Amino acid sequence: MKVTLETYGGLAAVGDLRRRPRVLDTDTLPEDTAAELVRLVTAAVATPDTDRAEPARDAMSYTVTVQDDGRVTVLEQSDAAMTPAFAALLALLRKHLAQQ
Repeated sequence: MKVTLETYGGLAAVGDLRRRPRVLDTDTLPEDTAAELVRLVTAAVATPDTDRAEPARDAMSYTVTVQDDGRVTVLEQSDAAMTPAFAALLALLRKHLAQQ
């Protein structure tokens, strides 16, 4: 499974400021970390984003794209409205992408 994280917006962003997409591949992770990533992706997909907030000034927005066995799933949330499941997934992605 490959998980891509894209971030955009944030402090003093002009227009649609996007940062370089970063990719985490479960094949490159220890087995327990890969299993945790799969669990967090499953939880984030299963948790609907029903709490739509108004756009917040300087809030970051996130797009997580999951590619697994030919299927593509896209999750989009922001600092203004984020489910706990998405936040947990984002934390794991940030932690492991920072180590690359």
